[in-house]
Amino acid sequence: MTGAVHQRGMTLLEVMVALLIFALTGSAILKAAGDHLSSVGQVEEITFANWVASNRLNQLKMTDTWPPKNNQKGSMEMADRTWYWQQRVKKTNDNDLRAVEVSVGLDEQYESTLTLVTTFVAKPAGQGLSQ
Repeated sequence: MTGAVHQRGMTLLEVMVALLIFALTGSAILKAAGDHLSSVGQVEEITFANWVASNRLNQLKMTDTWPPKNNQKGSMEMADRTWYWQQRVKKTNDNDLRAVEVSVGLDEQYESTLTLVTTFVAKPAGQGLSQ
């Protein structure tokens, strides 16, 4: 036998290029997973904020106070957090109907809002003349 047997393997450069491709792919997957977890947290916060706003609006509808009080603020405990709500009342074309907006956030100074929910509240029956 006169011919030499050549064994072919990967060169160092080919191994380094393969590792670079693998590292870039892995970091892209980790970034996507991190972004997904971050967005899940935001969706969770918005969901809880909507529940707090709905609870506040239900409390408002259960009272017989007419018209609803404007510029009220308060807090509510839910999911091991303190949520801060702010209520705004607006007149409508109907004197027996008010629009109520409740904004909710995690900031006690009400500088950032996670959600804003609006509903309409009618004057309770038997409340006399329109105001």
